[in-house]
Amino acid sequence: MKDVWEAMADPTRREILTMLQKHDMTAGEISAGFHTSTATISHHLKILREAGLVTSVREKQTIIYSLNTTVFQEFLKNIAAMFGTKEDNYETE
Repeated sequence: MKDVWEAMADPTRREILTMLQKHDMTAGEISAGFHTSTATISHHLKILREAGLVTSVREKQTIIYSLNTTVFQEFLKNIAAMFGTKEDNYETE
């Protein structure tokens, strides 16, 4: 889970994940949304893949990136648990 936290720490990577929530994309399509080099976006995608947040599938000479919803949802559940309240903290009168 440490890798996921480190991957989510960067605003560019969080934006990439937001983009991939809408639909699968190529690295070029992702890069078009940023004012940075393709190499920088590739580096961010590598970190996201290593953390398990993103998957990639090669179709001929194109790599399609997708959000790994299972890992992403688990991450969100952990955040919710950190800020949530336990039902046993409430007493009904």
